Amino acid sequence: MDMTTVCYIERDGKYLMIHRNKRPDDGNAGKWLGVGGHFEPGESPDECVLREVREETGLTLTEYAFRGVVTFVSGDWCEYMFVYTASAFEGELTDACDEGDIRWVDKASLPTLPLWAGDRVFLQLLEEDCPCFSLKLVYEGDALAAAILNGRALDIRGIVS
Repeated sequence: MDMTTVCYIERDGKYLMIHRNKRPDDGNAGKWLGVGGHFEPGESPDECVLREVREETGLTLTEYAFRGVVTFVSGDWCEYMFVYTASAFEGELTDACDEGDIRWVDKASLPTLPLWAGDRVFLQLLEEDCPCFSLKLVYEGDALAAAILNGRALDIRGIVS
């Protein structure tokens, strides 16, 4: 079981995102993701997201909010990801991320980017300002097979993987 965080830092109608293009063996290669990563031993979700944002971007979050948890399932693999948004930060953006290029991306252009299908689901929840959510995303290979929001199955037809 993996535990991770992701943060969508917002400024001027844009999210700070990583284009995962620096490691060809990366399971997320070619995709656009929010900033975040794996927990270190003993970390809380807040501590993890603050550390990961600082390590990958050079920024220190000053206003952030926990938005929900996503459970990813694929075969025997499972990951719990704690989702955050942030509206304020300090520091200067650096290019310290060894996983990909960091860019401000217009939220309106997100549908045109290569994203995981499940990411499209929770990005829509963030856009709709959904209160704290629990989302389970079931994948078969790289294809989204099911999405369950707060215990109820979602219609995923039309979501491109």
